[in-house]
Amino acid sequence: MAAKPVPPRPTPRLYLATPEIDDPLQLAAGLPGLLAAVDVAAVLLRLKQTDQRTLISRIKALAPVVQDGGAALLLDGHVELVARAGADGAHLTGIAAMEDALPSLKPDRIAGVGGLTTRHDSMAAGEAGADYVLFGEPDTRGQRPSLEAIAERLQWWAELFEPPCVGFAASREEAGEFAAAGADFILVGDFVWADPRGAETALIEVEQAIRQAHATASDKTRAEQG
Repeated sequence: MAAKPVPPRPTPRLYLATPEIDDPLQLAAGLPGLLAAVDVAAVLLRLKQTDQRTLISRIKALAPVVQDGGAALLLDGHVELVARAGADGAHLTGIAAMEDALPSLKPDRIAGVGGLTTRHDSMAAGEAGADYVLFGEPDTRGQRPSLEAIAERLQWWAELFEPPCVGFAASREEAGEFAAAGADFILVGDFVWADPRGAETALIEVEQAIRQAHATASDKTRAEQG
């Protein structure tokens, strides 16, 4: 009896990390165009440290812009501000931070986690209730695993586990590699904002690379199953 073919994985979606925000007005003006140009599932808001009242006002200036564009707004940390400022969830670094955050985020808001250096940590995060796991981001010293190691971790997770996995891509080429490896979402940030042609052009190219790599990988899988 022939094995039942595995259903094709959906095309990975973009997860856009902002620069570290001090004044939200410029970003608020540019985001609607970006969100209309490409399929962004979520925006990760990185905030410069200041007092809580100022942080809340910055988040409130951006939350409706992101949400009206069809994306979720996640805060990089700042779990205590998620509900107060109208965000959709938070991204945490490490198992301990995620476990501390879960009571205030669940069941209504998203809890994502990165800083997962081992397979055991990744599985523990999934079992604890993470809504996604992130692989490949730089550590506090700016170091990150090799491209091959990140792709291997994404492929391992995608084949075995239910929660979505996110690949941190530092370039358009990495975005394509991680899409082919099985990532559900591709997190992009600094290289997009630094592109001299503008973030929209960079994001459109990243999305094209993701779609192409995903289509090629899907064709390969179908050929192997056929």
